Amino acid sequence: MRAAVYSFSLRGAELSKKVGELLHTLGYEVQVETLPKYAEEAKLPAMVGNHYQVTEEAFKNCQAIVYVGSVGIAVRSIAPFLKSKLVDPAIISIDERGNFIIPLVAGHIGGSNELARVLASHIGGQACVTTATDVNGLFAVDEWAARNRMVICSLNAAKDFAAALVHNDVVGLASDFPVIEPLPRQIELTSEKGKYPVGMAVTLDKTAKPFETTVLLLPKIVHLGIGCRRNTTLENIEALVLPELERLKIDKRCIVDIASVDLKKDEQGLLAFAEKYKWQTKFYTASELEALAGEFTPSAFVESVVGVSNVCERSAVLASKGGKLLLNKTSLNGVTLAIAIEEITLDLNKTGLKTE
Repeated sequence: MRAAVYSFSLRGAELSKKVGELLHTLGYEVQVETLPKYAEEAKLPAMVGNHYQVTEEAFKNCQAIVYVGSVGIAVRSIAPFLKSKLVDPAIISIDERGNFIIPLVAGHIGGSNELARVLASHIGGQACVTTATDVNGLFAVDEWAARNRMVICSLNAAKDFAAALVHNDVVGLASDFPVIEPLPRQIELTSEKGKYPVGMAVTLDKTAKPFETTVLLLPKIVHLGIGCRRNTTLENIEALVLPELERLKIDKRCIVDIASVDLKKDEQGLLAFAEKYKWQTKFYTASELEALAGEFTPSAFVESVVGVSNVCERSAVLASKGGKLLLNKTSLNGVTLAIAIEEITLDLNKTGLKTE
């Protein structure tokens, strides 16, 4: 992750150094800059361009931007570049004495609320968090989803969910996965469809709607194991994979990676397929696949070619860290596919700092 810290006074420049040091310890690659007239005395790099220009570059490359100066400078700097809470970086404004640490945007999904709290603890200031769920001590579904690798299918539904909690309503939770209890207040686990008008559903079924207003959360836990003949085209791989995902009602955003045997690491059709959908690739040696415990569909031909009797199922399970097969080996036009999912347990009290 990358972060930028900008200051606009000499006192602010000194504080920005402390902020940069903390961000570095949190795992950020940090760029700390100040106005040219303070750069030499503060022993910091000078901003190249005005505050709009440096902000534009930071929006392209950073997951967090901190302005040490007035809120007005921060607001004017970021205004032309704001897009959506789904993609905006965490934006924080800190006065030059470090009294007030204010998360301006991306409080939940971008992580600026929690980052502001950590910065406040470090520099001895007050985090000024203003989001309704936080000030009322309530569960923030968008923050939880972002910290727990979930796709949020509707921000409007998430807003309605938050509004219901703030209104003191009880909301429902439907889950296809085990849930750790107790749950946050005003949230009740249910398998009864429609019991509550508003609720959240954690499932791989992209069509699920157990509540009239459903915050549909799709976990990013799906791993594709693929085997194929030499010189298989992208189109042939798509012809098998995409209909199977649709049949299983799996959203493509839930896919973590494509896994196969290392003999396929230069297979152009497979690499092009992964690149087209922005999925990572993992390749395992035959011995790594063979060492995996479990029952898998054997093929004498595959074993004679690659040294292990099954590629797709073993690759998928290995990539899923020993998860379970959702789809056993299926084949079409020289392509084999298996789908595995990670074993997860939901903890609605788990949030924390953004880590990716």
